[in-house]
Amino acid sequence: MRIALGVEYNGADFNGWQSQPDGRTVQDNIQKAISQIACEPISIIAAGRTDTGVHALEQVIHFDTSTERPLNAWVRGVNALLPPSIAMLWAHPVADEFHARFSAQARSYQYVLINRPSRCAVHHDRVGWFHAPLDINAMREAAGLLLGTHDFSSFRAAECQAKSAVKDLAILDIQQQGDTFIFNLTANAFLHHMVRNIIGSLVYVGKGKHAPVWMKEVLDSRQRSFAAPTFAPDGLYLRRIHYDAKWKLPQLHSD
Repeated sequence: MRIALGVEYNGADFNGWQSQPDGRTVQDNIQKAISQIACEPISIIAAGRTDTGVHALEQVIHFDTSTERPLNAWVRGVNALLPPSIAMLWAHPVADEFHARFSAQARSYQYVLINRPSRCAVHHDRVGWFHAPLDINAMREAAGLLLGTHDFSSFRAAECQAKSAVKDLAILDIQQQGDTFIFNLTANAFLHHMVRNIIGSLVYVGKGKHAPVWMKEVLDSRQRSFAAPTFAPDGLYLRRIHYDAKWKLPQLHSD
């Protein structure tokens, strides 16, 4: 039997998603909890990995088990064994052909940035921060130059293992609510650190260090050294994994 799960977590407490020897990862905690409910060793597969400090509003995972349990056991039962910063949102049986990673059609991320002179204490570890004023119109103009299918090597981490740097960025929207900027990005897939590197470069444009057209120059260079430094992980959220409607997954976050 194959089960898909929606997962929410605050990444500040963990060393990223992927399993590590010290066990202080999101994957390690979830596998341990599900294995206890299943009464057998369980290995989970996620739609995508997140780095240390990055959060998820709705990560999607799947696992195979020979154990039959009510769907509620995979949610409330597993949650009872997890730390407070990880929670199962829903569980859904799927066909063996479903794969959390390879069946995904697109992924959406959100970055929340506080823009004010002093850092944010109340939302520490959950938002990014930049001290100097940002020009949203300049950032929107620069963002528009990244839309479409491109080679995003300029925004790719050196340790990225993706076979191709060509990705289709369908959405890069920026909204402002008082001193808070919200960046929404959707693509068929993302490279390692791609979102944080894009945010860092947009901040360079927003603070006036470069004109918006600089973003196109960075993109065309295909050189990581041309872009801005990688921005902090704190405000980054994996917001949604997009799947074909045939899987009937009860995803909570709409477009």
